Amino acid sequence: MKILFLAMSGVRVHDPALLELGLTLPGFVERSRVIASLPSLGLLTLAGLCPEGTEVVYREMDDVPCEVAATEIAKENFDLVAISSLTARIEDAYDLAERLRSEGVRVVLGGLHATAMPEEASRHVDAVVVGQGEPVWQTLLDDLRRGALQKTYHAARASNALSDPPLPRYDLLDIERYNRLTIQTARGCPWHCHFCAASRLLSDYRKKSLAHIRRDLDAIMEIWPKPFLELADDNTFVDKAWSRELVKLLGSYSIHWFTETDISVADDPALLDDLADSGCAQLLIGLESASPISLGGVERRDWKLRQFDLYREKIARIQDAGISVNGCFILGFDHDDESIFERTLEFSDGLGLSEMQITLLTPFPGTDLHRALDREGRLHRPVNWRKYTLFDLNFRPARMSERQLEEGFRWLMSEVYTPARTAQRKANLRACLRHRRQ
Repeated sequence: MKILFLAMSGVRVHDPALLELGLTLPGFVERSRVIASLPSLGLLTLAGLCPEGTEVVYREMDDVPCEVAATEIAKENFDLVAISSLTARIEDAYDLAERLRSEGVRVVLGGLHATAMPEEASRHVDAVVVGQGEPVWQTLLDDLRRGALQKTYHAARASNALSDPPLPRYDLLDIERYNRLTIQTARGCPWHCHFCAASRLLSDYRKKSLAHIRRDLDAIMEIWPKPFLELADDNTFVDKAWSRELVKLLGSYSIHWFTETDISVADDPALLDDLADSGCAQLLIGLESASPISLGGVERRDWKLRQFDLYREKIARIQDAGISVNGCFILGFDHDDESIFERTLEFSDGLGLSEMQITLLTPFPGTDLHRALDREGRLHRPVNWRKYTLFDLNFRPARMSERQLEEGFRWLMSEVYTPARTAQRKANLRACLRHRRQ
């Protein structure tokens, strides 16, 4: 059997004014390129489940037109092409899948979008994997061999795919193409923010064993002796006792790494001390909003709202330990009006962040946000998945016009990445590094 694992992850901003502005915002452009260049850990993991004797190929597709890619792929006589795609690239994935099928190539599609929209996805491919791929992959391959491929493969949400995970096929990568690799230590997040598609759509919060993480690290070190790693976790440091052991494990390797978590990491001094010694380069933390009223209802227990008055203190605590913080803000919540842009700029200036990221509220399919806006008739119709980029607007705001939100977002983007503010964040980063050396 010969299988192609094909990742379609690069996204393109559609707002012409923001796209033009982006060319002059090096911090924004740099982070966008990093995200686009990350390999698909999900596909590499499924490749690790393929039985011995299977010819496995991994590729990423970005700028090649679908008609050209389909023709070239069809010439290679793959028995199956497995595609993973972000929502913003799903239309391209559908186009490619249909062209491949017309050439007699079988196509399977999985990931967050396919899990949220299986009926839509099934119109374009031979099979759709709904949920975590690991529990159903062997069944799918067996059905493929028998010529009895099912239209949909449902992985039970309760199944713990991390209890005995396969080793991702890092050996399939051309390591010279990457400035970082991904490794997963946990899946899911307990906060279940209403805008987040990753928190529970594929899995409840689960942890990988330290033994399996060590195995994955050893495999990466074989192909890259001193790697930079990005943890493909939704919220790494939920379980603080386990997290301390994880960080000690990471610190035993000659690596630098980055992950996403919540502000509660500041509440564990022992964990902060271990982080500083582990090679952790930065933590990305969702602060979400500069307005406490907008934080209300973001997640069901209002935990983030209760942290709001402590943001500055906790960020200082993390950065004083030598760990830089990338604070993330979202614009377009229902309580946001035109004042939110200047408020966000003033609030973020006072936090002393080492880096900052701003996005537009995006109602990804499968989220509570998407369901609410759909019920209220506020989603753009007809749907244009290509605009689900985090930087393009695809719904009607509650307290301002679409034009006001788009123009305010562009203004804020230009202010966040001025030379003066960029220099200040770099100075904050240097201060973090000095704390780490002390």
